[in-house]
Amino acid sequence: MDNLQKAVSLLPADMRVCAGAAACAEEFRLRTGSPPSYIVAGGERELTGCRKITADDLSSVLERATSASVHSAENSIKNGFITVRGGIRLGLSGSVIMNGDKPCGIRRLSGIAIRIPREVRNCCDGVYSQLTAEGFENTVIISPPGGGKTTFLRELIRRLSNDGARVSLADERGEVAGVYDGMAQFDVGRRTDVMSDAPKSAAALMLLRAMNPQILAMDEITAPEDVEAVYEAVGCGVKLLATAHAGSWEDFCARPLYRRLYADRVFKKMAVITMLDGERHYMAGDVP
Repeated sequence: MDNLQKAVSLLPADMRVCAGAAACAEEFRLRTGSPPSYIVAGGERELTGCRKITADDLSSVLERATSASVHSAENSIKNGFITVRGGIRLGLSGSVIMNGDKPCGIRRLSGIAIRIPREVRNCCDGVYSQLTAEGFENTVIISPPGGGKTTFLRELIRRLSNDGARVSLADERGEVAGVYDGMAQFDVGRRTDVMSDAPKSAAALMLLRAMNPQILAMDEITAPEDVEAVYEAVGCGVKLLATAHAGSWEDFCARPLYRRLYADRVFKKMAVITMLDGERHYMAGDVP
């Protein structure tokens, strides 16, 4: 069963036939009070012929995703997502339960986004030589949310690893390698070690101490702790490969979280993914 079929199997039974026709879907979106929809490179489209989503539908999707053991996924749910076999991630929205200033759970779900990861072999071919011609340097991959950063990152890790680099991957949400029962469900290369189900910052430090990487990879620098892990890696002489949410290099430099990284010239190379007429375009080069 491929990941599209796995994602479809999570949906309410009466919607699976309609969803199966969305062969290019990158996500399914389920929102209470609205018909289900799916996302493709060209935007979001409604699944035709489907009724509106109910709160019970969302609960049943979560039950199927956790094999009727929602309580076992509580630690992940409090962070707004769960990841199931194959690296499929369910993003959750609803009423957050707070413990002081920290979220400790979500109740009364209002929406679920089912993200469908895919391997896109050779998607980095057009820029790989630009990123590696003079030896790999600290590289950041930039695109807006949903732009294909994780897919590009996975393929770049595979190429670097198979070309001889020892890569350590901090895979917090399990989307890059999709590790299940100790085995990566996606090909991330022969020399790649993966640490999953832990915050990126903690996983990165554990990998630096335990696995002696030449390259440390992480998906989405999103918190100050991630930035500190970046500096820890650089201080150890380890090369860095990371992704970040931004529409352009100028946007990246302007975001408060990334300003220190820019000011210190941590990244030497960049790859920028843009969308044009429903197609992804890749550009790479030296950081200005």
